[in-house]
Amino acid sequence: MAALIPPETVRSLSGFGMSQRADGYLFQPAGIGGIAPVFELARKSGRKVALRGAARSYGDAAFAPESLVLDLSRFDDVLSFDAIEGTIEARPGATLEGIWRKTLPDGWWLPVVSGTMRTSLGGALAMNIHGKNNFMRGPFGEHVLELDLMLASGEIRTLKPDDELFFAVIGGLGLIGVITRIKLKLKRITSGDVRVEAVSCANWSEQFSAFERFEGKAEYVVSWLDCFGHGEGEGRGILHAAWHDKEPAGASSLGPAHQHLPSHIAGLFPKSSVWRLLRLLNHRAGMRFVNAAKQAAGKYREHGKIVHQSLAAYNFLLDYVPGWEKAYLPGGLIQCQYFVPKDAAQEVFSMLVRIQQEEGLESYLAVMKRHRPDGFLLTHAVDGYSLALDFKVTASNRERLWRMANRMNQTALESGGRFYFAKDSTLAADQAHSFLGQGLTKFRELKKLYDPECLLTNALAQRLELV
Repeated sequence: MAALIPPETVRSLSGFGMSQRADGYLFQPAGIGGIAPVFELARKSGRKVALRGAARSYGDAAFAPESLVLDLSRFDDVLSFDAIEGTIEARPGATLEGIWRKTLPDGWWLPVVSGTMRTSLGGALAMNIHGKNNFMRGPFGEHVLELDLMLASGEIRTLKPDDELFFAVIGGLGLIGVITRIKLKLKRITSGDVRVEAVSCANWSEQFSAFERFEGKAEYVVSWLDCFGHGEGEGRGILHAAWHDKEPAGASSLGPAHQHLPSHIAGLFPKSSVWRLLRLLNHRAGMRFVNAAKQAAGKYREHGKIVHQSLAAYNFLLDYVPGWEKAYLPGGLIQCQYFVPKDAAQEVFSMLVRIQQEEGLESYLAVMKRHRPDGFLLTHAVDGYSLALDFKVTASNRERLWRMANRMNQTALESGGRFYFAKDSTLAADQAHSFLGQGLTKFRELKKLYDPECLLTNALAQRLELV
């Protein structure tokens, strides 16, 4: 049966973190007509189908071993844009960047964005991405007016927020069907800039106080933390709160050129080569120095100051240095993101950092955000805070790193914690089932109803035994 599949489609595929990969059969249709034949080929060859967009998930969600991988990145049309109502319709391969470049000149911005503008709309919905304003705006899925879903049978259904399947498909990891059209409600803005206030925090107590200070006032709040800080300096970092600038409509900042991220540092050094410099520092001693320097800069140069940044510069920090993830090669990186109820968050985050320090495997980049609950079946959200942690993977630390992550996962679970699948590589099946609870039970019922052959899969769903 495998002979039915063209051998030239074989690819070695990974996620953004490049720490895990698998061989699959890659198909890249340019339109709806190319989707159903992939499902039919899967049936004839006895294979499964995994969906792939921009592959910005860190772990194993965008591929599956020995499966047909349906890459929708070429399926990127913007179908319509209503500049009066602030709605846009697009295909799943369209990226956040493609959307805002279309809408910004007319004063409309995406209500929720990830830390990179390279995320596809299909991926944004499959993972139900959140941003630095989750506590105010919720996840991406709450701003979807309707979507079209192609089932493995070839049937296309239009879903709206009054349909129970809507809440399974969004955040559903691409396991029920293929999203072929998305209609979004955008956010009205009058400027392409945000006003940003920096607060240097010396410890956990100051971090949480700063978040409380801006809650309900700032549109965006995010804090960088130094996981090498210990003792009285544990939890130290720099918080940035931001508000949309109020400029007259038609302000020059609404032009896409104003959002351009510079290609050179100080006009001299190309940022496309910065990852090579980062690679030289990408070890425990080097990153201890980098984190300490960043903390000092925040304390003595940024604290209490208000600056103006473009929306792209503030929101898309992961795009500021092109190819920064290559600094983690050859082993790649993993990211763990812990969502913990607010009453337990400070204690749990402190425990997570101490576990890293005990193991000598501190996160090189840590980010904290504020969140609120939502109604999606496989939701990661809580009324609380999240802590996202990047870890370098090497041949010598891989087993120890996964063991440490398991310990941290269990610590968060015991306090009512949840997890974000776009950034998961380490959860065990029983851990995932524990926090998903009845949401997973309902999801499985809908999966069985709408994909009875169980054709749709991915390596993450297999690892966590979600279906």
